[in-house]
Amino acid sequence: MNNFQKRVITSLILLLLLIFVNFNKFFGVGIFIATLFICIEFGELLSKLVGPGLVKHNRYSSHSEKLNLKYLLLQILVIFYVLIIFGGSSFEIHGRSGSPVIFLFVISICFFSDIGGYIVGKKIGGKKLTKISPNKTVSGSIGSFLFSILPLLLFYNFDQYEYSFSINNILFCLLISLVCQLGDLFISYLKRKAKIKDTGVILPGHGGLLDRVDGIIFAVPFAYLLFKFI
Repeated sequence: MNNFQKRVITSLILLLLLIFVNFNKFFGVGIFIATLFICIEFGELLSKLVGPGLVKHNRYSSHSEKLNLKYLLLQILVIFYVLIIFGGSSFEIHGRSGSPVIFLFVISICFFSDIGGYIVGKKIGGKKLTKISPNKTVSGSIGSFLFSILPLLLFYNFDQYEYSFSINNILFCLLISLVCQLGDLFISYLKRKAKIKDTGVILPGHGGLLDRVDGIIFAVPFAYLLFKFI
């Protein structure tokens, strides 16, 4: 089984698990477990970014103290963002209008955006998008935008008015895809600086959970802001 097949199977399993958790009382538990894993993997990433001084330098040296303080502050920031901003936004969207369908719709946009970027980027290739992530291509980015609109086809069956092919809904999908891609690039930048390929190994074809939800943890709070203020 090649990496692409592993990636697709893992994504489908995660999507089915999300659907199960999304439509029952285990949603809160699921979000808590997910955020916990994300914080742990993010913490490991930060430890590699801050440098070996956390371990190799004398703990009482001024250099080591600065590194430890920097690491601590970054950890607090990450925990606050993941648990409060991302977790809180997930709960707010999930409870919007008393329906978990909206939350699943946002996640589906991220899911299709990621799959579209991977498939189109692999099949077409072409010019590199940025040096931050050498595997990202312009064609893949366009594929992400195009695929992000596909959830409207699926969710149209739930509510033909809410998920119609209106300019607002299409623009919403494209904006979520944009933030998702930017989030992916941001985490890729951190991994590149830390000189690691993946943040973990628990997801075949993806690496760690953070590797899979790197765009989602930024797209969900952004979607919440759109719902609340626009």
